[in-house]
Amino acid sequence: MGKDFEILDHTADVGVIAYGTDLNQAFANAARALFSLITELDDVEEVLYRDIELTASDEESLLVGWLNELIYRFDAEGILFKRFDIIQLNDTRLKARSYGEKVDSSKHKLKTGVKAATYHMLKVDKTDGYRVQVLLDI
Repeated sequence: MGKDFEILDHTADVGVIAYGTDLNQAFANAARALFSLITELDDVEEVLYRDIELTASDEESLLVGWLNELIYRFDAEGILFKRFDIIQLNDTRLKARSYGEKVDSSKHKLKTGVKAATYHMLKVDKTDGYRVQVLLDI
């Protein structure tokens, strides 16, 4: 597989398309894309982790919930995440461990403020590998 993710410009929002050989990898790459908008991932170390468990009515809602939970953890705890291990993922349940560190203004330059993942233009596609698309409100 060529690229992990790509960023799409959209009026007042930013779109993310993430790829994976399976849905786990596509969800992990969507999370990496999210945090690549917030800061330079190369500057983030994996010194702490958070376990995240979510349920939703379908895969699309699970993707939005997953990204919004990560945004919440960033806003509430000041954690920049870099690596995402998806432990369990099916149509309605996600269990993951996210690795990163607390924001340190002397080493992390914050780039874009992301408010939320939205349902606008949301897609989970399983044709040639896995491809997920989501618009982020910035």
